Amino acid sequence: MKIRDVMNRHIEFADPDDPVTELAVTMGDLDVGCLPIGTPDDPKGVVTDRDILYRVVARGLDSSQIRARDVMSSPLISCRADDSLQAAMDTMTAHRVRRLAVTQGSGPVIGWVTLADLSRTLLLESDTVQTALRELTRESAG
Repeated sequence: MKIRDVMNRHIEFADPDDPVTELAVTMGDLDVGCLPIGTPDDPKGVVTDRDILYRVVARGLDSSQIRARDVMSSPLISCRADDSLQAAMDTMTAHRVRRLAVTQGSGPVIGWVTLADLSRTLLLESDTVQTALRELTRESAG
């Protein structure tokens, strides 16, 4: 299985000049934990909910005055759409991140993959999990 099979293709980018308040509202509206900053052709970085919590809220800063560029993590770490799930997990581990932009070769960002996406996919493909689910289904039916 390849990253293209599990990635999210819908990505909202924020502008580096957007206030953190706006980023937080957008994350809430989209029910996501981060927003890439820049454009698909020119990604600058990423702002996560943890970035907002630790770099703004915990410091008592005014989130309406702080811009995305001030709290974003950069560069944006990525993998390729044709990478294996293991390669993406290795990249996440090496960079200590939970999310990766997905590119087509060295081109623009075309998707997004999270640790949760990878875990869910691997868990559902696990023979052990599938066997346990079948057993649970049999037990509840009987």
